[in-house]
Amino acid sequence: MLPERDTTTASGAGNLHRFISALGAAQICSWGTLFYGFPVIAEAMRADLGWTKTELYGAATCGMLLAGVAAYPVGAAIDRGHGRALMTSASVTAGLLLAAWSQVTDIAAFYAVLTLLGCMQAATLYEPAFAVIARRVGPLEARRGITVLTLWGGFASTVFIPVIQLLIDAHGWRGALLWMAAVNIFICGGLYFFAIDPGRDIAARILSTDPAGPVTGRAAVASAMKKPAYWGLMIAWISYAAAFSSLTYHFYPLLLERGLDASGVVTVLAVIGPAQVAGRVIVSTIASRAPVRRVGSVIMAIFPLTVIGFAYAPPQVIALAGIAAVYGAANGIATIVRGLSVPEMVTRQAYGSVNGSLVAPMNIMQAAAPLIAALIWQASGGYGAVLAAILAASLILCAGFWFAAYKAEVK
Repeated sequence: MLPERDTTTASGAGNLHRFISALGAAQICSWGTLFYGFPVIAEAMRADLGWTKTELYGAATCGMLLAGVAAYPVGAAIDRGHGRALMTSASVTAGLLLAAWSQVTDIAAFYAVLTLLGCMQAATLYEPAFAVIARRVGPLEARRGITVLTLWGGFASTVFIPVIQLLIDAHGWRGALLWMAAVNIFICGGLYFFAIDPGRDIAARILSTDPAGPVTGRAAVASAMKKPAYWGLMIAWISYAAAFSSLTYHFYPLLLERGLDASGVVTVLAVIGPAQVAGRVIVSTIASRAPVRRVGSVIMAIFPLTVIGFAYAPPQVIALAGIAAVYGAANGIATIVRGLSVPEMVTRQAYGSVNGSLVAPMNIMQAAAPLIAALIWQASGGYGAVLAAILAASLILCAGFWFAAYKAEVK
């Protein structure tokens, strides 16, 4: 089967640029309000309502678990051409849920809202956006679009964390949530609706000589599961989620235990976001055409080295900030690798469904890992054992990805 070629190259390139830019702006707002905004709002709620951190973050865990369950059906729906309807309606629904969150007074309602909000994350953040790009230009041509999109998304925390804090200071956490709701309904919903045009999808213009048509949905996932590279990637991404989520939620107390004061910890953590963007710029500049299996094989090796650094480096801001910068850059590049690994290493068929089947268990681990890390800390009395567990996860990440890369190389 061969896709029709666009005879208006310049016009097509301009349309694609506008498409990616609109998706990128929407991703900044989606990530900023639905992901990075939670810790800021949760801290204000804790001070106002007196709820414990365990109660607050337990709701976020429920949301991430449902996001894991929703990952496959979301990808399959995008494969069927429903990207515009799905991402637009999810953003509008997320806005309504944020508005409902602003009115909660009891823990049961809070848990109900946050659980449903997790499902909306599965339909609005990177993975569905990657699938929409792959459907628009084809999975093999999606590399540049996915890379550029992650550059946009890398600014979400930088933009929204201070903005949400200013809104809380001016209007309280309930007022801030209403502003965040408006952003999702009008900005995210509007951008997704106008940017995603199913009529421009390359999948809609395929000239097929095979009467059976392309493999889609569960058949595509079943076919992918027969390939060793698929299982290597699944092991890699589950291990990545365990290490990344544990570090993300426990970085602050971990660095305090290492001997930094609060201002030093904030300085170290502030380095990670810009480093993620820098890493993505570097890889798009010097390795834009390198096979993703080779880029990923190098980048995955960085994670265990940075974990060792966090464990044994001198408790000085400069030393730990340097390690955090390397970790952030590697993490930024890993997001691109994750988006490109399926079409380059497993299959070019049904990107959304196959990628969703890999993301689902990853999201479930991402939800469970912070709690597991907390239990390890409680049982051992310190973050040494937690770092040892994270190191083990990062080594399994390397092994899983290297196995997948080897199998993709020789297939």
